[in-house]
Amino acid sequence: MVQQVPENINFPNEEEKILTLWKNLNCFKECLKQSKNRPRFNFYDGPPFATGLPHYGHILAGTIKDIVTRFAHQSGFHVERRFGWDCHGLPVEYEIDKTLGIKGPEDVAKMGIEAYNKECRGIVMRYAKEWEFSVTRLGRWIDFENDYKTLYPEFMESVWWVFKQLYDKGLVYRGVKVMPFSTACNTPLSNFESHQNYKDVQDPSVTVSFPLEEDPDVSLVAWTTTPWTLPSNLALCVNPELQYVKLRDKATGKIYILMESRLVALYKSDSEYQILDRFPGIVLKGKKYKPLFEYFIQCKENGAFTVVVDGYVKEEEGTGVVHQAPYFGADDYRVCMDFNIIQKDSVPVCPVDASGCFTAEVTDFAGQYVKDADKHIIKWLKERGRLIHSTTFQHSYPFCWRSDTPLIYKAVPSWFVRVEHMVEKLLENNAQCYWVPDFVREKRFGNWLKDARDWAISRNRYWGTPIPLWVSEDLEEVVCVGSMAELEELSGVKVTDLHRESIDGLRIPSRRGKGALRRVPEVFDCWFESGSMPYAQVHYPFESRRELEDAFPADFIAEGIDQTRGWFYTLLVLSTALFGKPPFKNVIVNGLVLASDGQKMSKRKKNYPDPMHIVNSYGADALRLYLINSPVVRAENLRFKEEGVRDILKDVFLPWYNAYRFLVQNVQGLQHKDEGREFLYNENTVKESNNIMDKWILSFTQSLIQFFKAEMAAYRLYTVVPRLVKFVDVLTNWYVRMNRRRLKGESGSEDCIMALETLFSVLFSMCRLMAPYTPFITELMYQNLKTLIDPASVQEKNTESIHYLMLPQVREDLIDKKIESAVSCLQSVIELGRVIRDRKTIPVKYPLKEVVVIHQDPEALENIRALEKYVLEELNVRALTLSADKARYGVRLRAEPEHTVLGRRLKGAFKPLMAAIKELSSEQLERFQETGSIVVEGHELHGEDLRLMYQMTEGSAQFEAHSDAQVLVLLDVTPDQSMVDEGVAREVINRIQKLRKKRNLVPTDEITVYYRALPEGEYLDTVIQQHSEFIFATIKADLKPYPVPTSREVLIQERTQLKGSELEITLVRGGVCQPAGPACAYVNLKVCVNGTEQDGVLLLENPKGDNTLNFTGLVDAVSCIFGLKNSKLTVFNGNTELLKQTDLLGLSGRTLHVTAGSAPGLPSSPSALLCQYINLQLINAKPQECQKGTVGTLLMENPVGQNGLTYKALLHETAKVFGLRSRRLKLFLDEALTHEITKDVSMKNLNMKTLYVHVIPTTAEC
Repeated sequence: MVQQVPENINFPNEEEKILTLWKNLNCFKECLKQSKNRPRFNFYDGPPFATGLPHYGHILAGTIKDIVTRFAHQSGFHVERRFGWDCHGLPVEYEIDKTLGIKGPEDVAKMGIEAYNKECRGIVMRYAKEWEFSVTRLGRWIDFENDYKTLYPEFMESVWWVFKQLYDKGLVYRGVKVMPFSTACNTPLSNFESHQNYKDVQDPSVTVSFPLEEDPDVSLVAWTTTPWTLPSNLALCVNPELQYVKLRDKATGKIYILMESRLVALYKSDSEYQILDRFPGIVLKGKKYKPLFEYFIQCKENGAFTVVVDGYVKEEEGTGVVHQAPYFGADDYRVCMDFNIIQKDSVPVCPVDASGCFTAEVTDFAGQYVKDADKHIIKWLKERGRLIHSTTFQHSYPFCWRSDTPLIYKAVPSWFVRVEHMVEKLLENNAQCYWVPDFVREKRFGNWLKDARDWAISRNRYWGTPIPLWVSEDLEEVVCVGSMAELEELSGVKVTDLHRESIDGLRIPSRRGKGALRRVPEVFDCWFESGSMPYAQVHYPFESRRELEDAFPADFIAEGIDQTRGWFYTLLVLSTALFGKPPFKNVIVNGLVLASDGQKMSKRKKNYPDPMHIVNSYGADALRLYLINSPVVRAENLRFKEEGVRDILKDVFLPWYNAYRFLVQNVQGLQHKDEGREFLYNENTVKESNNIMDKWILSFTQSLIQFFKAEMAAYRLYTVVPRLVKFVDVLTNWYVRMNRRRLKGESGSEDCIMALETLFSVLFSMCRLMAPYTPFITELMYQNLKTLIDPASVQEKNTESIHYLMLPQVREDLIDKKIESAVSCLQSVIELGRVIRDRKTIPVKYPLKEVVVIHQDPEALENIRALEKYVLEELNVRALTLSADKARYGVRLRAEPEHTVLGRRLKGAFKPLMAAIKELSSEQLERFQETGSIVVEGHELHGEDLRLMYQMTEGSAQFEAHSDAQVLVLLDVTPDQSMVDEGVAREVINRIQKLRKKRNLVPTDEITVYYRALPEGEYLDTVIQQHSEFIFATIKADLKPYPVPTSREVLIQERTQLKGSELEITLVRGGVCQPAGPACAYVNLKVCVNGTEQDGVLLLENPKGDNTLNFTGLVDAVSCIFGLKNSKLTVFNGNTELLKQTDLLGLSGRTLHVTAGSAPGLPSSPSALLCQYINLQLINAKPQECQKGTVGTLLMENPVGQNGLTYKALLHETAKVFGLRSRRLKLFLDEALTHEITKDVSMKNLNMKTLYVHVIPTTAEC
């Protein structure tokens, strides 16, 4: 049975309950079990490190992966989802180095690699439980039990196999390369790692003189921001084609040479120097200069301390003379190699150790950390007269992504994988991959691939997969091992673990008589391991050969944009080198999640809220939808704001939840009113609705499903979510809002069921669509909604969770673009009208006389005419006029210039243009609206340059206008006192309904409303009295003036100010909760039998909810009341004959025709009661004789004009209605029991009144 839905909801608490449900049902494994024999959808999960807690970047990528894999499952695929862990590398070692105070390799040597790696192994999974908790709490379904870890021997063995394939193909070599180097971690980083963490920093900026040997009075002027590289200077480089000058400094008399376009680097004014000569840079080639330091003077024999030339020297910064330290800069290394100043086999001039400190060769600064040595070097230069200028310089500089310390560039011996030769193949394979967004493939990733360099895969570290190369001392003999079995065969030792402590001691005999071969000390860069994961996670090729070959390449992967130079890159390089094909078919790239101020999120700065705080405050669904509905899914950056998550609750989940609650509430209301009728939804047998709003929302839903499937198939999550969010708005603010009365049953049971089936269908489809995005709230709703689904209509065997259901199929027969277009036009009209009301500060509560809709398309006008009642209701206007003629209403366009935009662009020319814009005619501006551009005074203007406004001529001054590109709406805003009065009455209604909500009352709670407006007799009091029936009809509760009877239970009371009066409202429990008219359901009767016509009334229940009449009872009652006992009677509703199974309560308020067999001439319609009546309210006792109702009705005549009610009969019939025949009663006109009905009261004055029934207590009760 469907459960009542509470008004208030705590989303995080409900999510916790859903997690328990999933756990009890073992939902994820059940999904995998159900889909086992379906086609496979292959997904690779990039492995995170478990040495830190999950942050928003992980949550975002995890959510994208979860949505796509859930969608794939619900689309009929089998989707294995294995979690992976990156266990090796710098992140782990850095934590241990910090904890143990390890400064460099010598400290590790002291404690031993085995002890060091044991420490690393101990923290690898430090936060694994927190990861599993967070990932699960966020609703992501992924297999933690069947995970992969890069430290598993099987994984490491597959990494060896990958490397051996590359080695055997000749793609591995050892070389010296200038690389980004982390002095904190004592290891080189790959180029893509070095691009992970750039910061704006202040560095020293020094200009230094280099006297020429041929003329020591003339100095070349070089500039650098790394003074610490100057001791290693071996050359100076200039641009061969750009212009250089020789000049005399007027202040010092010294002669300098620098690039002419860079004079600004030394001088503020040309009066500070005298130019002596001009020449191109090529003139300086080969000139010798005096070195700054003598540490490497021996290099002079090889051509050092010479001017060289290269085009990389630019005129944007510096002096145009670049100092060359070839072992500390990639360009420096290349240029010095080109000019033979260094050779591949040269002893490197690299006097900096792995910790970033100068070695003993640099005697003046030995042992100093290079960045600390900068200031000492500057001082040294100054003392020796070589410093020309010193300042600081702000620029973007790379930092170590793990230790957050500045990187240096330094030459290191490394093992490389050749990449440069296969750039074309990489680009070709990349072109086969589908990237979302697509610009990443061509721009960011494509550009990176075009400039791909050989990949340094070795790290001088300890905790990682060892590089499986055993070499002789002279490196002439190399053996590459590709498996544990091969190592055992070559070394004679059985191995079960492949970490350094287990294999570094193993020796392989030389085949060339070079003694025992030892393993090289390096380990793999952890990116090599993660790039190998497609193969290593299944221990390929040692196991699962078929499994990998069937699952390769992956159908889908997803990570952040930083992985274009990380995991995406390494996957592509390895798969291209191994198999010549791409590793994945589809990839979604997300941007970075930043703090709200645009800075990188930092634990130290505490500039972002803890993710679990957000989840515990707003729920995981809200966080998921906030992240997915943001620029970050288009690979742009997101400034994370907590209020954005809160807005998702407010703008999406609460309206959606309220629509669901409203559905359930009205289904329960229907079942309560129509006892014995069970609401069950069966999409195969549901009747087609003729209601245009039902047709529209069903069409809109099917269009959404169509769009959803197409866009999800294209992995465009960023187009899907805005449509889903918009759909929630359309459903709640348009369909539900405009069909509230139908859904509540005010248009009869059949129409109510039609509306409820429509709303159920839409909500059920929406839950299935949204399930991959918001798995919790959809499950919450489904668990209740599934009780309303006809089991015969369900195809799936197991329906315990919404995540077992497949996505809804598109029903193209329900898509009606004409209706969608018509309602879209309606929405435009209503929204434009609301804007006018807002502009004029006239609330919708206040009715207006007329709305005029002007449109050039006759079909659009017809559409609006068909939906007229919605326009009138939503805009609260009395009349709608449609027209295609603007001129008739005196509507003219005028333009105002956008001062900020045009002023900034046109400066002095703006003033004359401004006057010309104001003179533009309405016709010119209409053409501008159509084309989007207009030429004024020789300037082409566009939409952002002009503000268009509508002006009314004098005859139409009562109208206010607003328009979009298609339709123009005029609203008559002239005040009218009767309308103002109605608006005030609506304000009173609003206060009453807000009080109801505040007290958590539901529509079925019977109440009476008491009010007092002070001063009495003033405007507000008069308005309430004049509009009491209107208020009563809206709030469906009795409205009474004070005093509040002491016998009534007060539910809530409030005093407020309204229109200069004090309004006090009190809600009490109990009362007539009926429209104006009889408290009980009734039908009017028009009887035409044997040539005689009579009118009368039949009560279908009495008291309310009791003694419900069936068809047989109705015929018997008619026979009795109208004296037709011997006649065969036929009863008609319109032209339809009533049958035994007819729902009589659904006919309440209608006029039925009774004949001897033939159909009546006129159809029936809802009508006022034909007979006079009195309503009864029992106030101080319970009904007896099995009755339950406390509200009833008595007819004062029946048939019309006959059997008039007397005072004595009134008392008797009242007692009879409530089963109180043995009790004495008193009747009153008011609840306070101050106006008693006596035998002297004229009965005709009681017509349509409510009498309050007071049961006189017995002595026993007293």
